[in-house]
Amino acid sequence: MKKVLKWCAAALLIATAVSVTVYRTMNRIPSPDLTQNEQVLQIFEDGGCLSCHSADPKLPFYAKMPVIGKIVMKDVDSGYRAYDIKPVMEALKIGAQVNAVDLAKIEKVVLDDRMPMPKYYLMHWGSSLTPAKRNIVLEWVRDERVAMYDDDLPEDREAEPIRPIDPYVEVDQEKAALGFALFHDPRLSVDNTVSCATCHSLQTAGVDNHQFSHGVNGQIGGVNAPTVYNALYNFVQFWDGRAMTLADQAAGPPLNPVEMASASFDEIIGKLKKDKPFAKAFNAVYPDGLTQANITDAIEEFERTLITPDSRFDKWLRGNSDAITADELAGYELFKKYDCATCHVGPNLGGQSFELMGLRRHYFAERAMELTVEDNGRFKETQLERDRHRFKVPGLRNVEHTWPYYHDGTRLTLEDAVRDMGLYQSGVELTTSEVDRIVSFLKTLTGEYQGKLITNDTSRDVIHDHDHDH
Repeated sequence: MKKVLKWCAAALLIATAVSVTVYRTMNRIPSPDLTQNEQVLQIFEDGGCLSCHSADPKLPFYAKMPVIGKIVMKDVDSGYRAYDIKPVMEALKIGAQVNAVDLAKIEKVVLDDRMPMPKYYLMHWGSSLTPAKRNIVLEWVRDERVAMYDDDLPEDREAEPIRPIDPYVEVDQEKAALGFALFHDPRLSVDNTVSCATCHSLQTAGVDNHQFSHGVNGQIGGVNAPTVYNALYNFVQFWDGRAMTLADQAAGPPLNPVEMASASFDEIIGKLKKDKPFAKAFNAVYPDGLTQANITDAIEEFERTLITPDSRFDKWLRGNSDAITADELAGYELFKKYDCATCHVGPNLGGQSFELMGLRRHYFAERAMELTVEDNGRFKETQLERDRHRFKVPGLRNVEHTWPYYHDGTRLTLEDAVRDMGLYQSGVELTTSEVDRIVSFLKTLTGEYQGKLITNDTSRDVIHDHDHDH
């Protein structure tokens, strides 16, 4: 213990000597002559954000010292595991739009005065945010967010991290009609028994309510089917992000050996061509006829119509304060307080980033299931260790109807999902009252499809028990 104290004392003395010489530089207030981006970039650079939150951290000299070096490296590993700020720094340099999730995370850290950590500030005097710096960053976040969305919200709500869904998305109606037919056509599967709608029924909130979806010949998949509603707002598709567009996503299941198991799109096209009326209608819209690209393009165009605007919360965002209750509004404030709104942002409350499952507590070590290849998440595609157990954040629209929850379908109720998100992602034990209020807020996110409220009458108990029989 004495040895540790000696090393810490020595490091502190050395750091103090160095810090005194750089204090004035690090504590500087950005010049008003700089652009807003340049001011924020200077604050982040002076604050040493890249020291922990990047793949190639700028390590201080004492990171190589015994004892204290281990503490430093643990913090660096933890910081990068939680957040990579480098894309933000690069965007600031070139004047590019910063991701909505990055804006939300930075805003929350500044509001909570979390960074830099006291250990870092003690070794780097002047790196903490002064009130002036804090205001510069928060104003930048607000301005960026307002510029990002063209939704004309009231002034007191225009900077909220969550946005309403547009009531209309422009689509090619003829292509969408073909896409609707293809989405519901079991001929995309090898034995003509499974369609896209089998796992993404429009009558059950765009999901099948199974833990894992059922494919041809009774085969069971390895990941929970996300809703198809509002999928156009996702920056990538699938939990692991392997599809960049809805068309790319539509090309996957027909050839997946567990889901639809067709040998090729040529096989599918051969069946569709035999349907003379359908082939004629298709050729009228797509002059080059039935091809994989045209089939998936039509399905994408249809899926772009699957938006669910006019939820009660959307009405509140647009200025109707009576659209939600006091308890529901309190639930929203808790949703923001406990960092939920740092990942579940934008119109779909998610779908804009990959995030680590088990940020504050090891989810997979405590789960009563063996690890599967699907649990690797984004790592499956990148083979980068940092991406292991990272998943595309699911959207929360209509979430009261899209059970069971998580990529592994292990949480049957919304209450369980919220409570455990608090534990594993935010590191807090939510009270029953807090859970109830957050759930009440989430239920205000149920919207309308073609003017009718999204519903789901499927029995939870029957579906869940049936899945576990497998």
